[in-house]
Formats: sequence, structure tokens, C-alpha cells
Amino acid sequence: MNEGISNMKPADLRGILNYVPRFLGQTFVISLDGAILENENLPNILLDIAVLRSLQINVVIAHGIGKQISELSDERGIEISNADGSGVTDPATLDLAIRASSRASHQILEALTQTGLKCAITNSVRSTPVGVLKGVDFQRTGKADRVDAEFLNHLIAQNIIPIIQPIGFDRNGHTLRINSDLLAIEAAFALKATKTIFVTELEGLRIDGELKRQLSIDDLEAKLDDAESSSFDASALSKATHAHLGVKGGIARIHILDGNVHDGLVREVFSNEGVGTLVYGNEYQQIRQAKRTDVPLIFHLTSGSAEKEELATRTIESIENEIQNFHVYEIDGNLIGCVLISRYDEEPETAEINALVVHSLHQRQGAGSKLVNFACHMAQKEGCNRILALSTQSFSFFESICRFRETDSDSLPASRRENYVQQNRQSKILVKDL
Repeated sequence: MNEGISNMKPADLRGILNYVPRFLGQTFVISLDGAILENENLPNILLDIAVLRSLQINVVIAHGIGKQISELSDERGIEISNADGSGVTDPATLDLAIRASSRASHQILEALTQTGLKCAITNSVRSTPVGVLKGVDFQRTGKADRVDAEFLNHLIAQNIIPIIQPIGFDRNGHTLRINSDLLAIEAAFALKATKTIFVTELEGLRIDGELKRQLSIDDLEAKLDDAESSSFDASALSKATHAHLGVKGGIARIHILDGNVHDGLVREVFSNEGVGTLVYGNEYQQIRQAKRTDVPLIFHLTSGSAEKEELATRTIESIENEIQNFHVYEIDGNLIGCVLISRYDEEPETAEINALVVHSLHQRQGAGSKLVNFACHMAQKEGCNRILALSTQSFSFFESICRFRETDSDSLPASRRENYVQQNRQSKILVKDL
């Protein structure tokens, strides 16, 4: 049994169950770097894959051979033209790549067999030579021309995990070497996979030295386009480039995960905060109108802040009565923040931000300001010319980040002013012109 899973708290297991309905029957392409196949944590990674399969998530494994081919080169005294499949592959390097690929695939096959899973090494990738680029003949380096999704889905339907080697075959059956990062993305495209997960020796993606837990495609693109910037280490550049390619091509989420972390794969997939870097498309983080099914989650989210006297206490019934005015912030289908936009009949030009809260794991990441900006936008769209916010502990956030200014109780609509006096919470009153 996977120790990490067995040691999980009930709350952790409930967190996993929140994701299960969303991922049921979906396909994840998991790319294992060659170095990870030599890592002592490999058995735990493959046990995590067994957990995914037990939850009826389809898995396809692609793998690299950079470490294996380099070791063979040293052992045999044969100089290689390129290790990762992105450069020139001469005949001697191709021969070592075939041998290294066989070794690496067997390691995965053996470890998955020990977990009780069925798997198969496939020849599902038809490739074509890269050819000559900028005057350089790439010789036996290839790129994926077609991934046989029908064949792979047939194996998946038989409860068999396909293993895709970084080796392809052209129309005439000749062997070509393929970069494994590109191969994983092409396989995900063909299978219409929900996720591609790169399991590496990197913590994730660092930009200008800072580890990014979440990275929008727009931010990633800006860094990749910045010719003057050396934002990424050389070891991370391929992952960054192919994550960009994947999300742009329609893969909703791409993860770069540290394969040294025990239970890292399960924690990355089944928790909001994750343990690596998530690259996501613009639709991944979104604010939407709340639904009745969100009431218990909103109550749970706001209750913690009410206990700290950050928010006024709200009952489930009061949330139900105002649910049409609540909006929620989601990450990966999980509610991590909310805001209530209140209106007043006696002053239709005035709105108020209420019940603004962001889960502690996602604070200081911009979710709160996005909720405030969204509330201001919605209020303005509905004809309001000002918006209020009352706060006991977050007034500096409203003033410095959201550009509200402090005012007094005379600025409150009559009904709200009466309620303010009755509550006697001594909240600071802030206002922003729209």
C-alpha cells in the first residue's frame, strides 16, 4: 500500500473525492523524465499512478531517456550527438537511443507489474524526419506525424496502460528518435487528454529565480517571448516551451512536477495548492455566479472568517436567501473564494461588497483583488456609480490594493446604516467611485 495514501487524514481524502467526479473517465498523459526512472522514488510514483487508475482515470505513460543514453555513452565510450532528442541524432546515437529506450521501458513495465497493473509497450507513434533546419541536417531525429489514438484507446478500454517510447517509425518502418516532451504533448493532443503531467527532477518552473505554483499561459508566453530575458534555467526551458505549446493547442492544464516528492503526483492532481507548477489557460481560473449547490461550501468558507471576526456571521439560510447575489472563484472546479454584491432599493446607484473571503491557501495570489474588481465591474454594469465595503481587519487591503477611500456612516444607505449601528462591529467604512 502507498504509505502516503494510508497516512492521509480524512479531510485529505474528502479533498480527493471532490475531484473524482470531474476526472472520472478522463485521460492523463504522464511524462516521466529518464532521470526519474533511475530515482528511488519511482515505485511511489507508479503507485500514485495505480491510485489514478483505481479512480477510473485513464493513464498513458510517455518517457524520456536522456539519463540512460548518457550512461550508455559513458559505458561504451561512444560519443553522442544529442541526449534529449531535440538536436541531431547520428546513427551511433540512434543505436544507443534504441537500447536506452528498451532499458527505460522495461523499468516501467517491471515496476507497474509489481503494482498489479497491466501495461504494454507500444509502437503507436508514426514519425517523420525533422530534416534540415537552418542548414543543419538532423539526420535520425524525428517528430510525431501521427499518434494512433484508436490503438491507445483500445488498450485503455482493456484496462491496459500504454507505454510510449521516445522512438517513432516512419512510413517505411525506419526508426527515428523523438524528444519526449514533444511526444507527450502530441499524445495528449491525439487522445484529447485533460492533463499532461511532466514528472521531472525540477521543483517546477522558476521565473527569474522564483518558483511559480500557478502560471497563466499569458504570463508564460510573455516570458518566452522576451528575447532579452533569461527567465528559465536551461533544464526548465523545454518544459516551459512544451507547456506553452500544449495549453495553446487545447490541453486545459499542464503540470511540471518534482518526482522526488513522496505522493507528489496524487497531491498535485487532487489538491488546490499542488506541489509543482501548473500552467493553465485563461478559462482555468474563473469567477461565476453561485448556485444553490454552492451554499454549504460558501457557508464553510465564510464560517472560518466569521470566527476570526473578519466577517459578520452568516447562517446557511441567509446564504440561501441571497445566493443569486453571490459569486464564487474556482480553481480546477474547487471553490476557493466568494463575494456577495448587495444592492439597496432606496439607493439603486449604490452597491456593497460583502462576504469577501479567499481560502487561506490561496491568499496573496491575487484572488481577493480579482473578486473585488469583478464586483466593481458588475456594479457598474448594473448602473451603480459607487460601491461600499465595510471591514474590521482588511481595510488596508481595500485602501492600498483596491483604491477605496475611508468615509463615514453618513455615506451608508438608511437601511444599511441602521444595521451598521445595531451590529456595533465598529467596521471601517470604505467607498469607491465607479
